[in-house]
Amino acid sequence: MTLIHPTAIIDPKAELDSSVKVGAYSTIGANVQIGANTEIGAHVVVEGHTQIGENNKIFQFASLGAQPQDKKYRDEPTRLIIGNSNTIREFTTFNTGTVTGIGETRLGDDNWIMAYCHLAHDCVVGNHTIFANNASLAGHVEIGDYVVLGGYTLVFQFCRIGAYAMTAFAAGVHKDVPPYFMASGYRAEPAGLNSEGMRRNGFTAEQIANVKNAYKDIYLRDLSLDEAKKLIDQQAMQHSELQILRNFLTDSKRGIIR
Repeated sequence: MTLIHPTAIIDPKAELDSSVKVGAYSTIGANVQIGANTEIGAHVVVEGHTQIGENNKIFQFASLGAQPQDKKYRDEPTRLIIGNSNTIREFTTFNTGTVTGIGETRLGDDNWIMAYCHLAHDCVVGNHTIFANNASLAGHVEIGDYVVLGGYTLVFQFCRIGAYAMTAFAAGVHKDVPPYFMASGYRAEPAGLNSEGMRRNGFTAEQIANVKNAYKDIYLRDLSLDEAKKLIDQQAMQHSELQILRNFLTDSKRGIIR
């Protein structure tokens, strides 16, 4: 049984593992590498300097590795890197990076990317995320592990969303969303703790309570952000789950949603 449909067009310079499946009318460019047991559906275009790992399932009409939508781009050999065991659904568009960014766009392992999602240039997405339909990232966005983006979520350039955070349907993320927190609204605002997501990923009741207390320090008590950060710094010395939050707040350049 042939794994490559006879109508697929694969550049002879492309590097595909012998176990890769390629569907009808798909096009694979010269600078593409695809690992073992990855399935490419019908009418998929994989181009540019694109590296795809093992055990991925890419559905029909996806576009991976196209040039970044950046007017400063001048055909530099920037990259798209996709890890292992990802599900990438129909009409998704992932662009390569830019030399003014980190030079590559990255998607980690075991992510579930639904139809019509967009990863712009220089985005970095971690592991075990879920992007619901039409979630879109502008350039230079960073998404942590286990993040869930609600359908039609839009993330402004250079924003960061921390691990285990979640956005509601049609959220407009214009500032950083701290780990564990939820965000909702056209101009996204804090909407509580993603406690259910934390429970599903093995956090104890005590750990969730510690993060909830930190959320109150930041948003619900009469404290400045600097005062809240000092309290979280102290608590993080004893509670590892708060170290992630502390580090995120320290590294935030755009500021967090308020």
